[in-house]
Amino acid sequence: MKNILSRRFHEKLAETLLFIVSFLSAILFLMPTVLTITNSFMTETEITTNYGAMISNASSDKKAYIAKELNLKFIPDKVSFQQYSAVLFKNPDYLLKFWNSVILVVPITIFQILLASVTAYGFSRYRGKIREIIFFAYMILMLMPYQVTLVPNYLVSEWLGILGTRWSIVLPAIFSPFSVYLLTKIMRRIPKAYFEAAQLDGAGEFEIFWHICLPLCRSAMLSVGLLVFIDYWNMVEQPLILLKNEDMYPLSVFLSQINSGDVGLAFAVAVVYMIPALLLFLYGEEYLVEGITYSGGVKG
Repeated sequence: MKNILSRRFHEKLAETLLFIVSFLSAILFLMPTVLTITNSFMTETEITTNYGAMISNASSDKKAYIAKELNLKFIPDKVSFQQYSAVLFKNPDYLLKFWNSVILVVPITIFQILLASVTAYGFSRYRGKIREIIFFAYMILMLMPYQVTLVPNYLVSEWLGILGTRWSIVLPAIFSPFSVYLLTKIMRRIPKAYFEAAQLDGAGEFEIFWHICLPLCRSAMLSVGLLVFIDYWNMVEQPLILLKNEDMYPLSVFLSQINSGDVGLAFAVAVVYMIPALLLFLYGEEYLVEGITYSGGVKG
């Protein structure tokens, strides 16, 4: 009896400590987001007062240690919508860059998932040395950072004559190995009995893929699509290298180029830019967790 009580006490203590650590970690990670949202409602005068030392140091040619303490405030003294008015109504550049991001990221996400699902089905259904070598090559490509593949993408885009157009970003992204790798691993967990039963009923490969494989992988595809969207929503290097016209830059690039004197606008633009990703995450959180824990028709 004593051992049982002691074990329960230790389990309860471990759960409490884990909850405290998770709670503190959540607060730590949420602080920058909350700070950005609340500071976007501050007046320009208040922002200058709170972050003036940082702004002047950032705009100076000679960087120096900031001796003065920065006043990080989560609650503005006076709520102002001046920044949002400038972003949404007075300066159309921000909305133009926002829609540039949408035009680039939405096709990338949709077509990458469509292509990856077909490719992953081929890798999962048919095994062999050649296919395993190709799949291993996919893994190697997936481990390479964007900076490594930018030069080949630049050369190929120039050879195809699409350099400087949106296709130079969309086409390489559609053939990204990330989705193929994840969906292949998930499709390989589907029990072969499902496919064999369908074949006995006279179903062809397309029918098996459409009526069995895709429904079982629906949550996984949605979770992968969410990850792909967030990844490319924040891209910076590809547009800077592959696009020549700044009018085609997405908002992620434009954010990094906002003048240090326009910190208030940067806060407001950042909040506007976060909204699609946050909405998608809140909508797809259940699918994201389910897709990660999914195991071929059996949740584990």
